[in-house]
Amino acid sequence: MPVESVWPRLEPLLPQVSKPIQYVGGELGAQVKDWDAAAVRWALMYPDAYEVGLPNQGVQILYEVLNELPDVLAERTYAVWPDLEALLRAHQVPQFTVDAHRPVGAFDLLGVSFATELGYTNLLSALDLAGIPLAAADRTGEHPLVVAGGHAAFNPEPIAEFLDAAVLGDGEEAVREITGIVRDWKAQGRPDGRDGLLLRLARTESVYVPRFYDVDYLPDGRIQRVVPNQADVPFRVHKRTTMDLDQWPYPKRPLVPLAETVHERYAVEIFRGCTRGCRFCQAGMITRPVRERSITTVGQMVANGLEASGFSEVGLLSLSSADHSEIGDMCSGLADRYQGSNVSLSLPSTRVDAFNVELAQELSRGGRRTGLTFAPEGGSERIRRVINKMVSEEDLIRTVVTAYTSGWRHVKLYFMCGLPTETDDDVRQIARLAHEVIRAGRAATGSREIKCTVSIGGFVPKPHTPFQWAGQCPAEVVDHRLALLKQEINTDRSLGRAIGYRYHDGQPSLIEGLLSRGDRRVGAVIRRAWQDGARFDGWSEHFSYQRWVTAAAQVLPEYGLDLDWFTTRERDQTEVMPWDHLDSGLDSDWLWQDWQASRSEVEQDDCRWTPCFDCGVCPGMDTEIQIGPTGRKLLPLTPV
Repeated sequence: MPVESVWPRLEPLLPQVSKPIQYVGGELGAQVKDWDAAAVRWALMYPDAYEVGLPNQGVQILYEVLNELPDVLAERTYAVWPDLEALLRAHQVPQFTVDAHRPVGAFDLLGVSFATELGYTNLLSALDLAGIPLAAADRTGEHPLVVAGGHAAFNPEPIAEFLDAAVLGDGEEAVREITGIVRDWKAQGRPDGRDGLLLRLARTESVYVPRFYDVDYLPDGRIQRVVPNQADVPFRVHKRTTMDLDQWPYPKRPLVPLAETVHERYAVEIFRGCTRGCRFCQAGMITRPVRERSITTVGQMVANGLEASGFSEVGLLSLSSADHSEIGDMCSGLADRYQGSNVSLSLPSTRVDAFNVELAQELSRGGRRTGLTFAPEGGSERIRRVINKMVSEEDLIRTVVTAYTSGWRHVKLYFMCGLPTETDDDVRQIARLAHEVIRAGRAATGSREIKCTVSIGGFVPKPHTPFQWAGQCPAEVVDHRLALLKQEINTDRSLGRAIGYRYHDGQPSLIEGLLSRGDRRVGAVIRRAWQDGARFDGWSEHFSYQRWVTAAAQVLPEYGLDLDWFTTRERDQTEVMPWDHLDSGLDSDWLWQDWQASRSEVEQDDCRWTPCFDCGVCPGMDTEIQIGPTGRKLLPLTPV
């Protein structure tokens, strides 16, 4: 059937909404392909506003990977703001893609990338606007398969009711495999209907189909077991790991936004994975092993990406970019190549103990200095041992003094509040550290213009980390400690005036904790909160704690549970976790041992440079850590 653009109905509505440009499409780098020539059609969604979703690296990569296939079409869709949502409903205009404004419900697959659980209600809005039944069980062959990916997909159980499938891990090869399965199924006449296709996906052992698994519960509410209910469906689903990143140099043609977005730069992922072992960090745990891009591939990607986009900033991305084995040569080579141009370099994620004078000089060459953010995470030496953030106070002072003496006048320091075993004094120590940073910066530069911003986030225990068993800190305790910290910063007014203070209170973190470690019973809470108006829960101006508390109170007592049961309760080793049948590669016993080590304040070294600690990833997934250096230089070094 021909699929018509909804643009003629959408365009008259746009003058009535804020930032209408975000719904127009036509960005540099965007692609519109012939609908009828495509055998498989994907709608890719980042479940947040355009300004957050467009720069998302994962969606941009999959968009290119899929559109490079001659018989495959991929378009993008983002969450629409409430003002447009109301108009779409009033005028019966469905959820649409920004590329060709085609209705999302007409595609074969809706791929949704979840970076955070707070995007779940935006998925429900998109499904409802698209005319796709919220519950996967109610969908027919006329509806797209709804497939989740991203970090939050490592525990998709809270939204299992709404998903047809989920993919754990890297998507580059996974989307091609899924596309091939859908292509063959359609070419064969769609044998056995929707369930036939889902069974083909499930039998790959790397696509999770929630409907093919039953969950049994114990009388006290804990999970007894999760078991397949179909033949040939695996007991455990394994994550995907793309090993040779040099073979996947995406994005080649980055999307250049029409509207203002949170990041406007050409971003290159210089390596994937992290073995630093920070116990709170889900991203570091689930993306193991470390896989580096070579310096030559990075150089070629930067050259091609800048030419294709016209961006003036290059972001060298990873979980800890200064840990790349060739980072020094990489930065100096890029700085040489683009000296005298308007191109600047940034390392958006830089560890305190990996930043040095040479890096500072290369990043500030040419006079343009992008922002510097360092993340000590904990205010005291004790709490940093608990979380395995092996950064000393001396490291921090040396690093910020290096930045200040290299020309920066402002740095941002990121900490967390509500960490396991944390006390009021651990949080007060953040203020003392910030005071020392200002003192040291003034002494080193002789300037009173030195400033820093202290940014505080609420800690949320995440699946597949050593802290997955921890009880979450109650919101009122977090808020109490944040108030103490503000008072402590201002005890010395001379220093306090140079310190900015930004924080997220404990309430959103508690709801994120519910969604992060919840099971299938939490799906009813999500649906109720959405029905009551929950949208854009990651935005403080749209988030309502009371709405979520009310939804939980209305739904969870039916199961004999409450909000605290999912959040502030500590788990024991024998408890079956909602995600235990989803294999991130990490050995559960190793995670438990690291949880016990944290309580004893015992640090763990980085296994990139020490003997293996048997976390399970490399032997269990037949992979290995890929570390340079390659010994090559970034050529050509002819300045642009």
